[in-house]
Amino acid sequence: MAVDMTALIGDLAAETRDLDALLAPLAGPDWDLPTPAEGWAIRDQVSHLAYFDEAATLAATDPGRFRLEAEQAITVGADFTEVIARDHRHLPPAALRAWLNRARAAYLRVFAGLAPSTRLPWYGPPMSAASSVTARLMETWAHGQDVADALGRRREPTARLRHVAHLGVATMAFSFQLRGKPVPQAPVRVVLTAPGGRDGPGTALWTWGPGDAANLVEGDALDFCLLVTQRRHRSDTALRATGPVADAWLDLAQAFAGPPGPGRPPRAGAGPRDAGGVDEDGGP
Repeated sequence: MAVDMTALIGDLAAETRDLDALLAPLAGPDWDLPTPAEGWAIRDQVSHLAYFDEAATLAATDPGRFRLEAEQAITVGADFTEVIARDHRHLPPAALRAWLNRARAAYLRVFAGLAPSTRLPWYGPPMSAASSVTARLMETWAHGQDVADALGRRREPTARLRHVAHLGVATMAFSFQLRGKPVPQAPVRVVLTAPGGRDGPGTALWTWGPGDAANLVEGDALDFCLLVTQRRHRSDTALRATGPVADAWLDLAQAFAGPPGPGRPPRAGAGPRDAGGVDEDGGP
């Protein structure tokens, strides 16, 4: 199925507005509230998004320069994202919010003019323009979840989670490779209940994989997205795995690039259905 780039860009713009609605009313001290990402405050979540928005725009407009800057950044090693956060902690909240809004607006403008299949360099393998937009949406949702967690806010899941879930499914092999494990050859069927479809007849389901697969992951789309972005520990979700491959995957799922994420510890006293509340990565 062909990618509708206009719709995809529109969904990223909507996710951006939701994040800005969380940030707009914050007082200065709020930007230093700790988030579930160890060592990161709200300000660090925002600088992370702004930095990589600018990097992605550069990859599309000046790929040669991007490759040079990416090579320099990678030499820092696994602490690359920590260095970015540390280097921008001096910025006042108004400047951080303006930076993110400016960087995101430029990204949306540039990518709206690209064909979905346009190949672009990145820190790992090259990716298509459509994949870049999907990744930015996933990152925006995931880091926005960290902001919501820090504020004790509950976010209403939307149909845009389908993009995050799709990326989570598409990165199954990557999750095994990242940890030096053999990639299973057995297919996995994923069946998720879409937002708004948890009760009553006509429940909307999102599905991936062959219907006769022996390995099955099923549950709520929000739980799955929280898990693959490592915003929830598996035990804090109601996801169900059938088969050894599905079971192993849920223990190491990672939809974002970079070194293996540490994930989040189980939430003390939280039951599985609490997972849909106020929390979620992509680095740290």
